[in-house]
Amino acid sequence: MTASSPTASPADAPALARRDKLSLRKVAGVLAALPWIPLTILFVVFFSALFGPYITPYDHGALDLANALKPPFWQEGGSTANLLGTDNMGRDILSRIIMGARVSVVVAAFAILASGTVGAFMGMLAGYFGGKVDMVIMRLVDIQMSVPALALALILAAALEPGLKTVIIVIAIVYWTWYARLIRGEVLSLKERDFIALAKVAGCGTFSILIKHFLPNVVNTLLVLATLQMGSVIIYEASLSFLGLGIQPPDVSWGLMLSDARPYITVAWWTITLPGIAIVLTCLGSNLLGDWLRDTLDPKRRQL
Repeated sequence: MTASSPTASPADAPALARRDKLSLRKVAGVLAALPWIPLTILFVVFFSALFGPYITPYDHGALDLANALKPPFWQEGGSTANLLGTDNMGRDILSRIIMGARVSVVVAAFAILASGTVGAFMGMLAGYFGGKVDMVIMRLVDIQMSVPALALALILAAALEPGLKTVIIVIAIVYWTWYARLIRGEVLSLKERDFIALAKVAGCGTFSILIKHFLPNVVNTLLVLATLQMGSVIIYEASLSFLGLGIQPPDVSWGLMLSDARPYITVAWWTITLPGIAIVLTCLGSNLLGDWLRDTLDPKRRQL
């Protein structure tokens, strides 16, 4: 005796069709709600960062003095050989912008990871223990935040050897306070919840409570802040490189491109404008995506 597999009867066909239509509508609704403009911008930036050496038309450091300050292809004197023109050393602007994206993404990723880790841990300690621990950590936060962030970054960058590692360290030191203050506020409200009291009664240690109970509840906040902070980190890296305290030649960054183009701003606008546009678009994309994540992940905003 063989078991027969269940099959849908003709009477079930309309119900299945309605179910498929509802599923398609849900998928279409989700796709329509996505912030496609910032996602597209950031996709281009991350794609350039990952595959830059394989998609650049030329070596970003190759000199061609015979073609120095060549305009973009749409201007008189330009050509499709250098779509966005060349700089004062004859280097291809498009290739340098693509390779500069790699530096921006690497700096943003490592600096945000470092500052977020330190800041979240310090914020959880301050919020959970309170008392003297909270006072010491928050006074450190207040002292650091009382100093202008760019001034502090310049002091640290000048004291250390300029380069990629220095930029990451400097930005991580500057930005950890943002995470500490925000996570402390979250933990102050979370530690009064019943599940924290039950965890203590169950014998969970401090480290276990921080990692297993607090951290999962502040991940959304960390994700939103990290996304919003990406644009600020890129601007800081560009500022340090522009002032000569960040990325050093022969490496390339958008801020370094701006610095090199300063003497030629009146005769070759593209050398300074196009890297500036890359910075603006990347910051715009990260801010728009961060705003969308904040509105999507915050239950209070979803109810409005």
